Amino acid sequence: MAQTKADRSAAAKKGAATRERNRKKAESEAAGKKAAGTRQRRAAGESASQAKGAARGAVSGAATAVRLAGNAAKQGGKAIATRASGGQRKRGKK
Repeated sequence: MAQTKADRSAAAKKGAATRERNRKKAESEAAGKKAAGTRQRRAAGESASQAKGAARGAVSGAATAVRLAGNAAKQGGKAIATRASGGQRKRGKK
């Protein structure tokens, strides 16, 4: 059976509609991949920033810990010196 002009026209419109749907789908897929890439890049940047802050916090925390340990050692030394000098009893008869 021969195709009529109307049949050919309908088939052409159907093909054009399919091509348009496929184009939009590919466009949307590309946009989604771009958005995902942006989201992941931002998440990675945020993670790096947090790691940097944690390292900075750890360094200052370590410095604080060292300072506190130094103070404790100094105070301990003072206590030992005080006990050694002022805490001696004279030995003699009771």
